[in-house]
Amino acid sequence: MTATPGLRSRSTRLVGALALLAAAWVALLVANEHVWRALALAVGAEGALAGAVEFFVYDSVKILLLLVGLVFAIGMLRTTLRPERVRAFLEGRPLALSLVLAALLGAVTPFCSCSSIPLFIGFVAAGVPIGVTLAFLIASPLVNEVAVVMLADLFGWQLTAAYVGAGLTLAVLAGWGLSRLSLERWVEPFVLEAPVARLTADGHRPSLSERVEAARAETREIVGRVWRWVLVGIAVGAVIHGWVPTDVVAAYAGPDDPFAVVVATLAGVPLYSNAAGVIPIAEALWAKGMATGTVMAFMMATVALSIPEAVLLRRVLRPPLLGLFFGAVTVGILAVGLTFNAVF
Repeated sequence: MTATPGLRSRSTRLVGALALLAAAWVALLVANEHVWRALALAVGAEGALAGAVEFFVYDSVKILLLLVGLVFAIGMLRTTLRPERVRAFLEGRPLALSLVLAALLGAVTPFCSCSSIPLFIGFVAAGVPIGVTLAFLIASPLVNEVAVVMLADLFGWQLTAAYVGAGLTLAVLAGWGLSRLSLERWVEPFVLEAPVARLTADGHRPSLSERVEAARAETREIVGRVWRWVLVGIAVGAVIHGWVPTDVVAAYAGPDDPFAVVVATLAGVPLYSNAAGVIPIAEALWAKGMATGTVMAFMMATVALSIPEAVLLRRVLRPPLLGLFFGAVTVGILAVGLTFNAVF
């Protein structure tokens, strides 16, 4: 059906408005660093307190801008994703390829482990194999658009590429190992019987305005849920940045201490956060001398081994599968941390 002139005009105005907003977003992101540093120089701020305040303000503005912009953009891309389409796409494909595709899909879905669980349930209900859906659930919080951009900004693209590769490999290998077992018996029956949630209905192709509205609603929901955690994470990072002595961190979490990775992994579990909240803490620890692999293990454990995620997953997975899932992820994180300490 041909669009009417009124609809075309509305779409053109909407595209123009989106372009202006994107330009303003980029300008604010670029100006952020220069504004706060210039202000600090103008008032002559020095010392640990001044450094901590600058770290907090600069990172808060930058991360919140990244959250809003990237969640909106990815929301636009995901407006036509439906679990049954994923199942149809995976049907008949080799297990290894299905696991890789599921992990890659996890990399472009919401960055909080808990927010990925509803989509995980939808995939199981649609008939996607359990092991494949678990690969998705592991990759979703570990590797996502926010984590990649923030890691590249803080640690450089080489380390970011290694982190992304490690996260996807962990998801694929854990999914492959769990696929060797008969997992359906350890999934709560209501999940297998539940109706599949649809993002679109009856083949409806959303218009541009509908996609924008859906992305705006998702951005408001996700950012509204995590912004407090972001500020808490940045505040902790600011304290570490300003007052924790470098030699203390290096002494207890250096690359020569294999137990540092274990301690960092265990410490990350009760600190439930998402990538946007934990990366500022990781940045401060890394700058203070914590070994690279230990930092990565701490980040991964914080976002992928959370107590709230375990509570939510228990409603859909029975204890044996829940234990296998968290055990496999824990072993993978420890392996990643030790490998990174040996290489970087």
